[in-house]
Amino acid sequence: MRKRLPILVIMLGCALLTLAVLLASAGESQAQTPEPTLVEGAQQDNPVKLSNAYCLLCHSQPDQVWTLPSQEKISLTIDPSVLDNSVHGSANAKGALQCADCHVDYRFPHPVQTVQTARQFTLLRYAACRSCHEDQYTRSQDGVHGAALRAGHTEAAVCVDCHGAHDIHKPDVPRERISLTCGKCHGAIFEQYRTSVHGAALLGESNPDVPTCIDCHGVHDINNPTTALFRVRSPELCAQCHANAEVMTKYNISTDVFNTYLTDFHGSTTALFEQQDPTVATNKAVCYDCHGVHNIQPVEAGKVNAVRENLLTACRQCHPDATDNFPAAWIGHYPVTADAHPALSLATNTYNLLLPGALGLMAILIGTDVIRRVRGRAGRNRQKEAQQ
Repeated sequence: MRKRLPILVIMLGCALLTLAVLLASAGESQAQTPEPTLVEGAQQDNPVKLSNAYCLLCHSQPDQVWTLPSQEKISLTIDPSVLDNSVHGSANAKGALQCADCHVDYRFPHPVQTVQTARQFTLLRYAACRSCHEDQYTRSQDGVHGAALRAGHTEAAVCVDCHGAHDIHKPDVPRERISLTCGKCHGAIFEQYRTSVHGAALLGESNPDVPTCIDCHGVHDINNPTTALFRVRSPELCAQCHANAEVMTKYNISTDVFNTYLTDFHGSTTALFEQQDPTVATNKAVCYDCHGVHNIQPVEAGKVNAVRENLLTACRQCHPDATDNFPAAWIGHYPVTADAHPALSLATNTYNLLLPGALGLMAILIGTDVIRRVRGRAGRNRQKEAQQ
């Protein structure tokens, strides 16, 4: 036993030495492994705000899927190139955003999520946009979408439904993207718009002059288009383009459309309602009662007969007893001419001549009567002086 003791001591020493070497090697290796970097400018005492590289260690891996209790699946894989090419990526003139700018306090391991559906997760997360876009966020809450959300309609659009999440691009590049975005929810209306004179020009020709959805409805603070206020002010929306001589000249469209509407019974009454109280409903015809709302079709200038073929149906919405010749009273949105309206043109010219003539004759009669009276008074005064 005493002979084996030195051997055991030597073996034990070798084991301890080997263990010490292994521990030192592990410590050195750990010291050389870089920690995930903080974003530039972040304070070291705030380790939560991490760089994109830290997040993408996991989220750039393929087939990262989150299965919710509703059995819906949300992809957790983020394509770094998609993120970088978005408006929040490196191309952003104000500097790229970091994941932690929107996903605050999401250091691994992530907080436990209690949402049941994908929609619940969207509604939980979209408010992160408010930290940078306070004005747009506030106005969206004042619009029809915000009101619908508060009323319990969880399907109402929020920021990410229109703009996207990691793949956000400029909403009007190309311009038709605006209406295509609205069409994701308003599909039936989009189909009407797509085949209209406005939609066909936008989607088929990329025409920069025709209105998109937001030109009539607004952007974030979208108003309810079914209210009396929207109806009574709708002619002003149409006038933004149709009273613009520079735009209308390009397409040989008369700019008298809005002015002729305001001078007829329908337009003057609607304008009166707006001046008195725009929230009071009026049953007088506005532009879209005759032309349609989203399904507006082209009308060739001067060819009013083609319009009258369908006008009776529009007239009977307010005048159910209208006969077949009822629309003949309408002369269109164009000035009266001898070629298109010979009888009306003659009557108009006659009236234009008779009115100043009658006024002139009355002025002459009044003037001569005044002169006669002045002369008579002067004569009587001379007689009195002569008698005295």
